[in-house]
Amino acid sequence: MDRRGEIRLCCVGDHGRVVLPALDDYRVGPTGLRGLRLIHTHLKGEGLTEDDLTDLALLRLDLVAAVTVEADGSPGVVHGAHLVPENPQGRQWAFLRPARPGELDLDFLAFIRALEDDLSRQQRTREVDARERAFLIRVETAPGADPEGSLAELAELARSAGVRVFDRTVQYRDALDPRYVMGRGRLSDVVIRALQMGANLLIFDHELTPAQVRSIGEFTQLKVIDRTQLILDIFAQRAHSREGKIQVELAQLRYLLPRLTGKGTALSRLAGGIGARGPGETKLEIDRRRIRDRIHLLEKALRDIEKARGQRRRRRERTGLPIVSIVGYTNAGKSTLLNSLTRSSVLAEDRLFATLDPKSSRLRFPRDTEALVTDTVGFIRDLPQELFAAFRATLDELRDAHLLLHVVDIANPSFADQIAAVERIIAHLDLADKPMVRVFNKMDRFPDRDLLGDLCRRYDAVAVSALDQGTLMPLLERLEPVVRDLGRQSRAGETP
Repeated sequence: MDRRGEIRLCCVGDHGRVVLPALDDYRVGPTGLRGLRLIHTHLKGEGLTEDDLTDLALLRLDLVAAVTVEADGSPGVVHGAHLVPENPQGRQWAFLRPARPGELDLDFLAFIRALEDDLSRQQRTREVDARERAFLIRVETAPGADPEGSLAELAELARSAGVRVFDRTVQYRDALDPRYVMGRGRLSDVVIRALQMGANLLIFDHELTPAQVRSIGEFTQLKVIDRTQLILDIFAQRAHSREGKIQVELAQLRYLLPRLTGKGTALSRLAGGIGARGPGETKLEIDRRRIRDRIHLLEKALRDIEKARGQRRRRRERTGLPIVSIVGYTNAGKSTLLNSLTRSSVLAEDRLFATLDPKSSRLRFPRDTEALVTDTVGFIRDLPQELFAAFRATLDELRDAHLLLHVVDIANPSFADQIAAVERIIAHLDLADKPMVRVFNKMDRFPDRDLLGDLCRRYDAVAVSALDQGTLMPLLERLEPVVRDLGRQSRAGETP
């Protein structure tokens, strides 16, 4: 029934349940309510069930009411419930006082206007300044893992993408649900919380299958993305050079291709033959073919860029300067360190993946030794395979480095895990045999200097604050003899 009191749908079920049709034609309003009431019968005199309350939330109904039936078939008591704004008690809905139909005195239009005013007022108090308002979800199956740390990183990724994070949740399970990732009941609770807060996006700290994205989206009626999509979106925002844009688009298309789904493909080709596409080709197959053609074109463009990069590399080698490549976890302070060491002005921001395109500057040491210092894209745990493939040309720049400078955010509580993640990627790129110097950055944010000294000795690292050039001398003293020896080897034509 709509708000004018007109019956929009009439559904007939059996004594156990009524199956409701899709309500896609009835759009959800700005406060999250659909403008429909569900009124149904309960033949056994029971009150509202868990299924009734779930339908109330997932279908965004104004109200759900169950009319009990007396033995003679006449209407009995009416049980009703409606959603409520977010509240300190954590209540998700409120119940109406049970009453017989003739005793009901609810002015429904006045009631629903007041409820929508409360929902709207609370959403405005959040000072929402982002189009995307997210609820973060992680399902933890590994004992002893750190799901909160992982969600904190996901929140930083969301912030870098311009998404406002409203809330987050962790569910512990023995295994991921193959359809919904988390339990169906827990997912229902998430949807209700999202509705109360005005969130319109669910971000999963997992890589979802196409079937899971579809199932969760249909169940929740919210936009659903996974961690890989979020990272790809950040890269799309950050890419400025032609090469960076090509790499990002290639990664996005490789991610999208297996996730294209549709119906009716069994009759997709009514005419065949070599080199022929019949008139029965579906839009889905046309989309797939266009994506494959675009991938082929982008791969060719990247090969051309790689040739040009090779020519620049050979010119650089003729200078005889040793190459120092700065690597590290994203937002560890690599660009800031490059700026401080070389007095450059590379963009440096306190957000993940601020740098996508490699930058190079010349570094002169106190005793006139020189080196070329290169900044690279930041690493992250579980780097999406699509990014590995697309950024292979950029990452291959590391192969020409004579020395890797591994920058670590020592103020991050998960710095040890970040070190392990970066060095796993370095090993994956077959660069583990390269000389490496670890740099513990952001020492000014590390409160315990004695512990910092112990950590430097344990990891054979040098502590600096990239924002304070006065702290860089120990690093320069550590690097200069290494770079001088590498320069001699390079000029002599030896392999460092």
